Amino acid sequence: MTTEVECPVETTRSAAAANNCAKRRKISLEETLALASPRILPRPATFLGVLIHCSVVVLWLVLFARAFFLHGVVAWSTGIAYVVYDTLLLAFVTLKTLPLVRPVKAPGDPLDPHDARELPGMGVIVASHNEAAVLPVTLAALLKQTHGPAQIVIADDGSTDGTHELLTRRFGLTAPVEGELSAPSSLYPNLYWLRVPHGGKARALNAAIVLMTTETVMTVDADTLLADDATYAMRAAFAASPKLVAAAGILVPVCSKTVSGRLFQWFQTYEYMRNFIARFAWMRADSLLLVSGAFASFRRDALIAVGGFDPQCLVEDYELIHRLRRHSVDHGLGWDVRVVGNAHARTDAPGTLGSFLRQRRRWFAGFLQTQYWNRDMTGNPRYGVLGMLMLPVKAIDTMQPIYGLTAFALLLGFVFGGHGAIVLSIFSVIGLKTAIDLAFYLWCVHVYRRWTGDRAGSSLGMAMAAAVAEPFTFQLIRHAGATLGWLHFLRGGRSWGKQRRSGLVASPDEN
Repeated sequence: MTTEVECPVETTRSAAAANNCAKRRKISLEETLALASPRILPRPATFLGVLIHCSVVVLWLVLFARAFFLHGVVAWSTGIAYVVYDTLLLAFVTLKTLPLVRPVKAPGDPLDPHDARELPGMGVIVASHNEAAVLPVTLAALLKQTHGPAQIVIADDGSTDGTHELLTRRFGLTAPVEGELSAPSSLYPNLYWLRVPHGGKARALNAAIVLMTTETVMTVDADTLLADDATYAMRAAFAASPKLVAAAGILVPVCSKTVSGRLFQWFQTYEYMRNFIARFAWMRADSLLLVSGAFASFRRDALIAVGGFDPQCLVEDYELIHRLRRHSVDHGLGWDVRVVGNAHARTDAPGTLGSFLRQRRRWFAGFLQTQYWNRDMTGNPRYGVLGMLMLPVKAIDTMQPIYGLTAFALLLGFVFGGHGAIVLSIFSVIGLKTAIDLAFYLWCVHVYRRWTGDRAGSSLGMAMAAAVAEPFTFQLIRHAGATLGWLHFLRGGRSWGKQRRSGLVASPDEN
């Protein structure tokens, strides 16, 4: 996989000038990744970074041991530490999202209609492996975009289901030679097909990136349904911010209509809202690391400069942002990563316990991979707020689910061990934390509505119910998935696990 590369990349340079400079040198995307990836070229951890990671583990051991020697609520020190840490994070997010209260234009809003600046060209990549059931819905949404993409590339990752027949018969495409881009669709001039051997999502995305010609590219999962103006909102965000190299859209989870599906959708809806509000907060601290590859946009030249997506990572989108941030600091480029509040999409989400645990196992194992590979950035002042605040917080997050499950296990031990006084004290702490969570839930719903303009599915009453129910239900399931992620990471697991689509699957009459 060879592409034209010139490093470092200046995002303010015109596309034509960038292409002319890139022609001076040809190297493969894999070679570029090898130069940019700390996985391949490890860098030593900082002393402060090692101290932070070790302190989190040692503190857990000390606090857990206290449960067997102390009395009263301090015997539950593990739970208290968990509560205090989580509350501090909520306070940080609340403080950073205060600007959303004011009726001001959120970062990434579309340009004024009278603004003469030209929107950058955008191409969309739909990485697909055996997704014939959902592709019609996804492509229908992409094909009706306002100010839509110049290219829509279906990166077919060795599908063996009905994808071939679907694309040829329904979408007017002719099967291309493997590794080459097809001719445009006879029905949709901006639709293309790329067939590659099955090698995973990251490889399929990389194969498409090097063949596309647009200034920006958007990655969309085959089970993600974009709002009609989503690509326009993303293009406007890039036009408004010349240093922007990666942008996250707003995702709303959709689960199956079963009882378990509705329950998981209820919890995940408010989880996603809180997560995107938190992303806004970290964006304001110039430390946003998480974009959802299911719906994200990038400067194509920046992607190429850092070697594209890493096929060895379980969360290739999260790892990529670390590499972009690292490259920006190393070359003094001042690149920016943002979340675009008016770019919306719905995405299929797990609706059963098994599928949810598999997803969270992969997410957390990939998070641990990325944290380990980028250990030199944690506690490193070279990376500013990112190195001195965000990544130390992430270091604590590696142990947060262990703290949470330990606190719950100790609570059960006190309950069944007849320690009534301790249990009463613990529940007073839990009650106070639930009240704080309730206030934060309501705050998040309020500012989320103002920021995104989306009021659907964000009932204040249901948010209050979720805040009360979550600590002993959904939160424990999340922690269980993360613990499985620890085991997956320690075993060196590389498998994603299979997920069955159930939320946005096309109905029979749509096929």
